[in-house]
Amino acid sequence: MIKVFICGGSGYTGGELLRILSNHPEVFVAGVTSERSAGKSVKDLFPQLHNYANLVYEHLNPIENLKKADLFFMALPHGESQRAVDFFFQHGKKVIDLSADYRLRDPGTYEKWYNVRHAFQATLRRAVYGLPEIYRNKIKKAKLIANPGCYPTGAILGLLPALRNTLIDISSIVIDSKSGTSGAGRKADVFVSYCEVNEGFKAYAIGTHRHTPEIEQELSLVSGKEIVVNFTPHLLPVDRGILTTIYAPLIKKMSVHDIVQKYRDAYKKEPFVRVLEYGLFPNIKYVRGSNFCDIGLKVNERTNTMIIVTAIDNLVKGASGQAVHNMNIMMGFDEKAGLGSMALFP
Repeated sequence: MIKVFICGGSGYTGGELLRILSNHPEVFVAGVTSERSAGKSVKDLFPQLHNYANLVYEHLNPIENLKKADLFFMALPHGESQRAVDFFFQHGKKVIDLSADYRLRDPGTYEKWYNVRHAFQATLRRAVYGLPEIYRNKIKKAKLIANPGCYPTGAILGLLPALRNTLIDISSIVIDSKSGTSGAGRKADVFVSYCEVNEGFKAYAIGTHRHTPEIEQELSLVSGKEIVVNFTPHLLPVDRGILTTIYAPLIKKMSVHDIVQKYRDAYKKEPFVRVLEYGLFPNIKYVRGSNFCDIGLKVNERTNTMIIVTAIDNLVKGASGQAVHNMNIMMGFDEKAGLGSMALFP
């Protein structure tokens, strides 16, 4: 059994980490931080997490926290993880960062999209992008994991087999994603307040969303060529879930049955990717609370366009569940440990 420590455990991703780890047979949660809620118990903020009634939030103090755990989950806001991640990493601890601070390999790109300078570029170069379906072998040996963003997870998994099999024209990829409001974090903000979101549906950050360079970085590495995408996120009036619809022209005519088979071949050994039967398409209801990514496929024969639909829970496969999956790989545990929950329905 290993001891883990969660830095930033009062938000939605921190709460999900605690929920998932409460069922993990190999993990003991040794501590959790929150600057605003220091002194309160986890149960005060998350009444459903009654197993943690005696676990009290503390202030982030890297020197004091260091001795308490073997592995550190960082669920801090973008820009605030950099220094703490570097400290724990440099002191020999394993680190899984759920912020964007170590995802982008080019510090200049990070600064451009996040308006923050990366002060720890040597550590940045040691980070492994934590998408197990691509980087499992690197994750096994890694000491620092940059956990992927929620939108990139659904988009990359949807496109991965198409790129590896050279099925599509990479110059015309359109990614259209819809997310529940928990993707914006647990905070007071008019943008995600009830009256603003309820009975509404809108696009936002069109052409400027910060996950765009992350998607392009990973798709370009898979294809071996630079890929630029049209990515538009939308806000759904639901708590959680991301549905992503991707459009890309096929290079040659193919039947959807052949494409489905290629996707099944690509993901046949992946425990958390489900390629649906022909004619079936994902629904965020069927992945809610689970670590699964569901994929459905269609060919528009009139336009010779491949249409890919993916669904994930943004807080699980898109964040905390994927972080636990990465931990399992790093530590040599069963990859599905703690992640066996089926979707919550209805």
